[in-house]
Amino acid sequence: MDGVILTPLKQINHQKGDIFHAMKRSDIGYDGFAEAYFSTINTGDIKGWKKHTKMTLNLIVPVGEIEFIVYDEDKEEFESIKLSQKNYQRLTVKPNVWMAFRGIGSYNMLLNIASIEHDPEESINKSIEDIKYAW
Repeated sequence: MDGVILTPLKQINHQKGDIFHAMKRSDIGYDGFAEAYFSTINTGDIKGWKKHTKMTLNLIVPVGEIEFIVYDEDKEEFESIKLSQKNYQRLTVKPNVWMAFRGIGSYNMLLNIASIEHDPEESINKSIEDIKYAW
């Protein structure tokens, strides 16, 4: 889908604790860095729909499992991506792509490495009922 990149990430297992790579400036999808934050989502809960007009998202799930749905409203096309430790990848979502996500694991946490700082005027929100998707 245009505006969406899925990048496999490296995990390094170590007897004293594992390392989970997230992003380097040289990575495909890197569009600058302004803010990084963690967010949790409860099992079965859904957050969305949101479309950023300027921000590029770089989403990584180091804990639990989260299903992301991206939606291209021009093509009326959905794509489902499930991220977890077992499917450890970075989902890059460029501006002007709708996105929603739901928690699947028992405890779910994501990291977003955002290209710009959060600005409530920069995104558009819709309720989950406004874009029809069969969860």
